[in-house]
Amino acid sequence: MATDYKTDYNIRKVWAREILDSRGNPTIEVDISTNTDSARAAVPSGASTGIHEALELRDGGMRYHGKGVRKAVQNVCTKISRVVTGMDCRRFQAIDKAVLKLDGTSNKSALGANAILGVSLAAARLAANTQKKPLYTLLGGKNVMPVPCMNVINGGRHADNKLQFQEFMICPHGKTFADSLRMGSETYQVLKQEIAKAYGKSSTNVGDEGGFAPNLKGVEDALYILDRAIKKAGYDGLIKIAIDAASSEFYDKKKQTYLVDGKWMSADRLTKLYEHIMDAYPVFSIEDPFDQDDFAPYPALTASARKRKVQIVGDDLLVTSPERIRIAIAKNMCNALLLKVNQIGSLSEAMAAAKLSMDNGWNVMVSHRSGETEDPFIADLAVGLGTGQIKTGAPCRSERLAKYNQLLRIEEELGLKARMGRI
Repeated sequence: MATDYKTDYNIRKVWAREILDSRGNPTIEVDISTNTDSARAAVPSGASTGIHEALELRDGGMRYHGKGVRKAVQNVCTKISRVVTGMDCRRFQAIDKAVLKLDGTSNKSALGANAILGVSLAAARLAANTQKKPLYTLLGGKNVMPVPCMNVINGGRHADNKLQFQEFMICPHGKTFADSLRMGSETYQVLKQEIAKAYGKSSTNVGDEGGFAPNLKGVEDALYILDRAIKKAGYDGLIKIAIDAASSEFYDKKKQTYLVDGKWMSADRLTKLYEHIMDAYPVFSIEDPFDQDDFAPYPALTASARKRKVQIVGDDLLVTSPERIRIAIAKNMCNALLLKVNQIGSLSEAMAAAKLSMDNGWNVMVSHRSGETEDPFIADLAVGLGTGQIKTGAPCRSERLAKYNQLLRIEEELGLKARMGRI
């Protein structure tokens, strides 16, 4: 005779380990369980990081060139475990609150944002598992499939070429997510052929996020070949372009100028370049157009971009922080948030940042990091929050495809309930 086991919602065990991310660097993975269910989550890590991000705790020393995360692992297995054991996993926001109180710092430096986030994500997934519900239903349940923004040409910190702008993305908008993914993948393959013809086969080697890094000399070289690939693939008008300038990486604070295409530019001159780009190419999004603390030029560009139906996205500018989002809202500095859960360090705070942004009429783009894992959590997050946009790399490399493939599963599961986001 079968025994009817009653679901247990109280957390009984929290454990963590050091694993490797997609760049071969250590990161943290957390297991969390009740007596009847379990869940696991892994934490991503960025290469181009804002100075205002929550602190990612690293060990220092010789091991893994100082990038080990044994201290963060130990904090999960001891200090955090003692606090959350016995708590109801369905109250994952209360779990976040308890752990943040334990840390007690503004930047998560006591326990480490990576330790806190690992527990935060795992607890939310455990809440879904124990209730036998899809994760996205607990993260807002808005059932909006995101437009994929695929990083297909790399520059800046992501490449060894002369491009200052860090990412050039294709953003296919089909009737369904499956259609959008197919359009993006086909265009990616055409772009590979075009780059090989123009710059040689060695230029089609891929970077951390699956994008190509040909030896392009300037911003418009990248936009030109990208636009040509879109048209050659047959998707002119159906695929738009997004740019992550990551301007903090090429800003000289002393001179208050920006180095682009081998020329030092004032913020005004750089603004004119962005306006030219918006007029000449199918650009719908520009991320971090100025330095993270160079607030002055943002409002004018945002106003100019709005007239052109282009969004200005804050990444390093905002670091998924409600405090910095409020400043940007008050000063009209941008009109979209790049949502990275590890920038702020907990799921609850990331969700609050998204809500604050959307309540004020902003767009939100959920984002991966350059150092990723096979964990597809952000796919569920984008659908649940209904952001309508996700940035998770080229249609290449398994840690990027894990997110895209999860979105295919979600769309299939939702069926007619799924709605496609708009850009």
